Amino acid sequence: MLYALKIAGRYLTASKAQTALLVVGVAVGVFIFIFMSALIGGLAEFILSRTVGDISHITIEAEIDDPAVLISPNDLDGGHVLFVTERGRDRTATLSDAATWLPLIEAVPGVRAVSPQITGAGFLTRGAQVSQVSVTGLEPGKESAILDLEGYMVAGTVRLGSGLIVLGNRLTDDLALSLGQTLRLQSSNGVTATLTLSGIFDTGNGGIDGARAFVSLGVARTLFAMPQGVTQIEIKLDDLNAADTTALRISGLTGLDAVPWTDGAEQLMEALNAQAQTGYFLKTFALITIVIGVASALLLSTYRRRPEIGIMRAMGASRGFVVFVFVTQGAMIGLMGGVTGAALGYLALLPFPSRDAFQAGTLPLDITQGSYGLAIALTLIGAILASILPARSAARVDPVTAIGQ
Repeated sequence: MLYALKIAGRYLTASKAQTALLVVGVAVGVFIFIFMSALIGGLAEFILSRTVGDISHITIEAEIDDPAVLISPNDLDGGHVLFVTERGRDRTATLSDAATWLPLIEAVPGVRAVSPQITGAGFLTRGAQVSQVSVTGLEPGKESAILDLEGYMVAGTVRLGSGLIVLGNRLTDDLALSLGQTLRLQSSNGVTATLTLSGIFDTGNGGIDGARAFVSLGVARTLFAMPQGVTQIEIKLDDLNAADTTALRISGLTGLDAVPWTDGAEQLMEALNAQAQTGYFLKTFALITIVIGVASALLLSTYRRRPEIGIMRAMGASRGFVVFVFVTQGAMIGLMGGVTGAALGYLALLPFPSRDAFQAGTLPLDITQGSYGLAIALTLIGAILASILPARSAARVDPVTAIGQ
């Protein structure tokens, strides 16, 4: 076995330029494999962070009861409807027992943050200017639990308290507002509160920056006449890909209808799957290139070394021994090229920011998704498979004919 390894090593060092060129070719293929893995994985993370990173991964909303129907007691079977209470737009469903469920939800593994909220519609008024807004009441101290308001602040503070309101920059521009100014917020219930603008944020999302108003949970209770309970509970997870299973666990634990973010995101998931499939094809082509390169080089080496192979066979070397020599040679090339390509790939990805620091306009390359070990293993396996055909061809060499050449 050691003798076969020694012969394989000598074959590699006998033509150093050819061996170096072959190793470089394998390394380039591995580098492409790693680069594509980091790019496809990083791009998927970037898309998810931009689309899902600032929304609730699991949402529990209160359900509005069906409208009351009064039927004549004398005609219960046929049903003469005497009175129907229509569903009003300003009716607000309530999770009255939210305080009971919050500790249980927070204890579920994988849950990063839980934000009880009161939401509703309202009108912002400053002088003669009126703007319709979506009002969200947040618990003080948890303003950035779901949407990273603190990270998007461009002026003032994100801290919410009694009499304070935080608005988006587009909305403040439309109403010509500045920090410290006073404005009135009227809820859909008709309750009006006088508030002071304490912070301005800019998320880059026009729907949020131009139509969302954040107040404290206490202010929202006053506006929507809700002394207890909340309208919804938003949950942030450590791993957003675990939303489906975690939502089922929360539903089983609390009996509430927990809806993961994946519900209604079929198009996004299809796009990400298509992107992943594209990455698999590109990486497969890189591996095929490696296999073809190693196989062609070893076939050429077999043809050049036919006399030497004939001498080994004449001296009693078995066909298995010859096969082992050439398979070992291919494995050495694959290992050297794989390690070299993985090292170059890692060094090339080092200057790029981590997944938590991805910015628009830059390549979202995630160094943690380079698949370095997988690339080396697949390259080694591919090189071994590529060397089998040349090795079997070498083992079939007739000693007498080969020596005569």
